Amino acid sequence: MMLSLLRKLKIVALLSLIAVIVGCASIPAGAERSPQDPWEPFNRSVFEFNEGLDAYVLKPVVAGYRFVLPEFVRDGIYNFFSNYNDIYTALFNLLQGKPDYAFNDFMRVVVNTTMGLGGLLDLATPGGLEKHKEDWGQTLGVWGVPSGPYVVLPFFGPSNVRDTFGTVADLESDYLFSYVKDIGVRNSITGLRVVNARNTYYEAGDLLDGAAIDKYSFMRDAYIQRRAYQINEGREDEEPIIYENPYQ
Repeated sequence: MMLSLLRKLKIVALLSLIAVIVGCASIPAGAERSPQDPWEPFNRSVFEFNEGLDAYVLKPVVAGYRFVLPEFVRDGIYNFFSNYNDIYTALFNLLQGKPDYAFNDFMRVVVNTTMGLGGLLDLATPGGLEKHKEDWGQTLGVWGVPSGPYVVLPFFGPSNVRDTFGTVADLESDYLFSYVKDIGVRNSITGLRVVNARNTYYEAGDLLDGAAIDKYSFMRDAYIQRRAYQINEGREDEEPIIYENPYQ
């Protein structure tokens, strides 16, 4: 397992190196700087790479997905993967010392799996069982691991140093990603999960594209604030750490 984890870390590092080779993007005049984003030129280059990948590959695929599959089928696919993720959320809530949340998430899985046709229907939410979302990055944050500087990962998008390791751990512990032996089945499931995830914010992405804002800064600030809120459970955040900017 440790060797597999190290291999995934090397893949992430290789993807980041490719982005460095592509080059660092310049910072637009007047763009708001963040003390938590000392690698902004590099991050903007990766952001532009991801934006191009989304515009020319992922978004057209999702458009076809929405055209071919009726909404109730797409909703069923979303509910299935959401129910699957609730299993891990329950475990993470246990690791974070939140047994009441963990029991809630476990009951969501029970209800949606047994009465919701294997998770295709979400009966737990209207039944009063609140939906949560936890991962390794949040768990490490609750354990006191500092976030480190903001970083944009190729393909994965906004992150930070802590959440980068968390993402690798998420992939390593994900049964459908790491333990399904049939490569064709695993790749098909992974592709469907990616398309399903992109479909959930299909129209929201169009709104951002049409807004007169610096999309990079907006997404960075939203990510930093959202992760702090998730880890602190809505409590008042601590003062952010100011990292040295190597580009100044």
